[in-house]
Amino acid sequence: MKIFEKDGHKIIWGDAIEVLETYIEDNTIDLIFADPPYNIGKNFNGIKDKWPSEEEYLKWCYTWIDLCVKKLKDNGSMYVMAATQNMPYIDIYLRKKMTILSRIVWYYDSSGVQAKKYFGSLYEPILFAVKNKNDYTFNAKDIMVEAKTGAVRKLIDYRKPTPQPYNSKKIPGNVWYIPRVRYRMKEYENHPAQKPEALLERIIKASSNEDDVVLDPFAGTFTTCAVAKRLNRKSIGIEIEEEYVKIGLRRLGITTADKDKNLFKEIKSYKKDSRNSLSLESVGGD
Repeated sequence: MKIFEKDGHKIIWGDAIEVLETYIEDNTIDLIFADPPYNIGKNFNGIKDKWPSEEEYLKWCYTWIDLCVKKLKDNGSMYVMAATQNMPYIDIYLRKKMTILSRIVWYYDSSGVQAKKYFGSLYEPILFAVKNKNDYTFNAKDIMVEAKTGAVRKLIDYRKPTPQPYNSKKIPGNVWYIPRVRYRMKEYENHPAQKPEALLERIIKASSNEDDVVLDPFAGTFTTCAVAKRLNRKSIGIEIEEEYVKIGLRRLGITTADKDKNLFKEIKSYKKDSRNSLSLESVGGD
């Protein structure tokens, strides 16, 4: 385990369960966003995301879920993502530990080839759970979206004692359309399961306040930590793969003795010069 830290943000290079067990103190975290490997065979820097059996995978999930619940403050919140085929098991397990307030569907389009003999998946489920259903953070005013109702057409609500226009803003429902991160997007990193900043921004704004501590036990490209930093929260990101830790160091502006190795980002192929050189752009050029 190795720890990098700067200005209230920590990157921990190590195994999530080991770090949760030995380093993160109980009852210290305000918000957890957990986006673990889905056990569907994706390639994470040469390591296949596949357990020997579904039972072993779920046992692993239950272990880190138990640890995460312990780390949350009494008024803390947790968002958990999973593959559609595994979420029912995680839902049933988590509801014994916490109160599940929302079952969110994050959906998106796809430019790739879809399934030909069944209906392809174009969404990922997210559980929003709290330790205490009577005491938790939810900043409704910070996540309002335009109401696609009569407000857009300036219709009048005659059910009110005094007729007035429909509200033009509302809290988002539990079905969220947010585009996936694509190669040509500015925020893209070399990772097979990167989550969009817009998704994390809504979650962090809703369920934490400035100076709160946000934990991501499977940090990947460290989007959670980067967005937390932009929104004036503190963050802890745990990641086991060295190449992804380097991404986190760059995105959070944490320097090490090995600057050249850690804090550079490859220029995308369509931006490279005619010689197809492996030129690099430094932090801040993203």
